[in-house]
Amino acid sequence: MSANEGESRPALTPALTGAELGRWYWTLAELNALAREMGLSAGGGKTAVTARLAAALDGLPPEPAAPAASAVRRSGRQLAAPVDGATVIPPGQRCSQLLREFFVREIGPGFHFDAFMRDYVAQGAGRTLAEAVAHWHATRARAAEPQEVGAQFEFNRFLPTGTPPAPTAPAPKPWPPGRPTGPAPATDRTRPAGAAYGRP
Repeated sequence: MSANEGESRPALTPALTGAELGRWYWTLAELNALAREMGLSAGGGKTAVTARLAAALDGLPPEPAAPAASAVRRSGRQLAAPVDGATVIPPGQRCSQLLREFFVREIGPGFHFDAFMRDYVAQGAGRTLAEAVAHWHATRARAAEPQEVGAQFEFNRFLPTGTPPAPTAPAPKPWPPGRPTGPAPATDRTRPAGAAYGRP
C-alpha cells in the first residue's frame, strides 16, 4: 500500500528509482526476484536487499559487505615458534598456547590471559611481544581492582553466595505439664486366655 491515498503501487521493475522503491511496501520474495533479475545478490535480510536494490536503481555502487568477525579471525596468520620479545603480533592473533608459554617464561607462573591481555593481543597488531610484557606489568594495579560485572553475568549478582546451611530437624515438642515422665504404670487387669472381645 502507498503512504499517499489514491496512488497505485507501480510494478517492481528495474525502471524504478531508489526513492520510488522506498515509498512502497514490498515482500522479501518480490525484492529477491528483482535482485536476481538485476544480477544482484539476494542474500541477507530485507533491509540489506532493499538497500542493495536502491543503490543499483540509482546507479550507485553497492556498499561492500563487512566480513564476519569469525572470518577475520580464521584468516589471520598465527604466530609460530620460535618467538621472542621482538616478535610482532599479527592481525587476528589469538591467545594461543605458544603465547602463553612465552609470557610464562618472561613474566612467571602467575601469568594468565586476563581481560587486559586478551584485549591487547586482539588489538595489538603491529606491536611486539616485549611491549605486551610491559603492558602486563603496567596493568597489574588496575587488574587488582574490583571489575564491573559484564551484562551477560548481571543475573549472578542477585544469586546468594556461599553454601546454604544444612537443614535441621525440628526440635521435639515439650512434654505436657503435669504428665508423668516415667514409664507407663503396670495394670492388674488382664483378659482370661480365650476370652472373646466384646463380651462381659
